[in-house]
Parts: sequence; C-alpha cells; structure tokens
Amino acid sequence: MQSLLRDAQGASAIEYGLIMGLITLVIVVAMQSVADETIGMWGNVNDKTSEAISSSG
Repeated sequence: MQSLLRDAQGASAIEYGLIMGLITLVIVVAMQSVADETIGMWGNVNDKTSEAISSSG
C-alpha cells in the first residue's frame, strides 16, 4: 500500500494530460479566430468583385 501512495507516475500522466488539453484548447480557439478572419476576407473579396462586375456592365 505504501508503494502505491509514493507512486508519482499516475500524477505525472494526469498533469501531462491536462497540459495537452490546455494546449489543444488554445489551438482550437486560435484556429476559430483565423477561420473567422478568413471568412471575412473572402466575403470582402466577393463584395468587391460583385461591385466591379456590376459597375462595368
């Protein structure tokens, strides 16, 4: 029983799991921000292209 209480491998695995979860969360939030910016950029390109086509015709 004493050796079970002194074993730190399980705690280390949990700590690494929590760190990886936090890193994953940061990556997902960053990718969402990039996706929003990209969608906005392509929306702007679409608007400008539509304006150029309708003003030339």
